[in-house]
Amino acid sequence: MEPLNHNTEENNPIKNDGIRNPFKPTAAFIGASWMALLVGSISYCIGLWSADMELNEKGYYFTILLFGLFAVISVQKSVRDRAEGLEVTELYYGISWFATIAAIVLLIVGLWNADLFLSEKGFYGMSFMLSIFAAIAVQKNTRDAKLFKDKDN
Repeated sequence: MEPLNHNTEENNPIKNDGIRNPFKPTAAFIGASWMALLVGSISYCIGLWSADMELNEKGYYFTILLFGLFAVISVQKSVRDRAEGLEVTELYYGISWFATIAAIVLLIVGLWNADLFLSEKGFYGMSFMLSIFAAIAVQKNTRDAKLFKDKDN
């Protein structure tokens, strides 16, 4: 009797027999993820460009966006590496989570103290969250697509 976790051709979710694998990201999901990332990031940047605030404030909010995007990609990678049994140091894992939380907190603190209309604060908050969520999805799709591409070859 075979162990349940033994990877045979019957229970391998990554096989190429002409039938679409349900674990492989679809083109629609990949496109939607990229579109969400572009819409969120570009909207955020257009809002900053047209905002009536000092250049140092614009730089602060732009840096928070870049920091947040990098941090969530790092979290996604480290969480996924751990799930796949790859070694991730506790230090890197902790720093990536800390950076993600710090980026969100810094945006909240900045918006809380900003002299902006509530609608503007909501716009920046929502476009920021859309961007970082979409960055996670894009990173996941990129990794999944590479996994399936490697298995198909």
